Amino acid sequence: MRLAVYEDHSEQFSPLTLLRPVFELRCGHFSLRERLVRQFKPEEWGVFLRPELVDTYAESHSDAHVNDLDWLAEETTLVVNGRLLGGVPNQDLKPGTAAWLGDELAWCCVPAGTRLSSDDPIAALKKVAGNFDSQPASGTMLQRPWDVVNHNLEQLTADFRGRLRENAGEIPDYVGVVGNRDDIFIHKTAEIEPYVVINATHGPVWIESGAKIQAFTRLEGPCYIGQDSQLFRANVREGCSIGPVCRVGGEIEESIIHGYANKYHDGFLGHSYICPWVNLGAVSTNSDLKNDYSAVRVPIGGEIVDSGSTKVGCFIGDHSKTAIGSFFNTGTSVGIMSLILPGGQLLPKHIPSYSRVWKGHLEPLPDRYDSAISTAHYAMGRREQTLTPAMERLLKFVYENTTKERDMALNRWQERNRK
Repeated sequence: MRLAVYEDHSEQFSPLTLLRPVFELRCGHFSLRERLVRQFKPEEWGVFLRPELVDTYAESHSDAHVNDLDWLAEETTLVVNGRLLGGVPNQDLKPGTAAWLGDELAWCCVPAGTRLSSDDPIAALKKVAGNFDSQPASGTMLQRPWDVVNHNLEQLTADFRGRLRENAGEIPDYVGVVGNRDDIFIHKTAEIEPYVVINATHGPVWIESGAKIQAFTRLEGPCYIGQDSQLFRANVREGCSIGPVCRVGGEIEESIIHGYANKYHDGFLGHSYICPWVNLGAVSTNSDLKNDYSAVRVPIGGEIVDSGSTKVGCFIGDHSKTAIGSFFNTGTSVGIMSLILPGGQLLPKHIPSYSRVWKGHLEPLPDRYDSAISTAHYAMGRREQTLTPAMERLLKFVYENTTKERDMALNRWQERNRK
């Protein structure tokens, strides 16, 4: 069977989804889309996403059919909501069936010959699925960035249990192990120095190929260390996913570092999601719990949203950088391409894309986005990656389409500081 994944309500996950579809967010060992591809091993797969993401997605996933309605109509295809975490059965997927979580479409099996309107294919899909044989769905429909973080701990354990232990290496005798050794996977190419402690008492630990774990690091499961990532004297507490090619130190708890990001130095990161190409300067630290233990409110695209949770950290978009001693308030949102230069106090909770905090003041980048693009070229080149013309066009699109949010945040900041 063929597989297609679609996104809807991506704006609810800003700033994490400004440069990627919602189904490419990491939870556990994989992105939501990667987990479906691993589960079904489809002969062909496709995606349906926002028009501005088409070029960059096709560029990075050459085997995907992107927004191709003709391809969808050719054969029977399993179509899954990209916000769905788990809950798609491996069997009994009959054409003309659909599963729902409340009033939200979780997945449907679209028969060959089904033609969807090109004006709004996702709305057309949901209308067609409303005529299919209906059944309740299992799994979880993610709604906000903190949902991804909150489900990470349980997904880490599920992913560990569901994977083959290929190319497993031995646990070195000089590594301190607490808990069941069968709950620890270390790829044979990973390097672990003496005086590392791995605690699998509360969940499994998976260390991918090429990872390097420096002495005096402590890993507490469940956690995942991605390919070619390096840990420097880190205290990684339970519920952490660290994606590929990251440099990580300090204390981390129940957080997701998507990949290609740096948190080399000391400082606390808790209940947070960090996007690629973010660099957290020395002692950059976030709060993830309010003093009065009340629910945390988070700015999402400029709108203040009650998370309903007492433990929420920060959400930092791609290519943003923090300088030494940056202190983030509980429930902070930082857009893409922002520069944080602290002024000896808590930072604003809403730092929109293409902004900077300079000497305690929130302001737009002085040269709009030109220097940010140059910095992105340099940072990616250091990791042997390329900022392509398609990526530059997307970055410019986001700049232009976050103008209203940026102006609103700056006006609010100025009004507060005039009082």
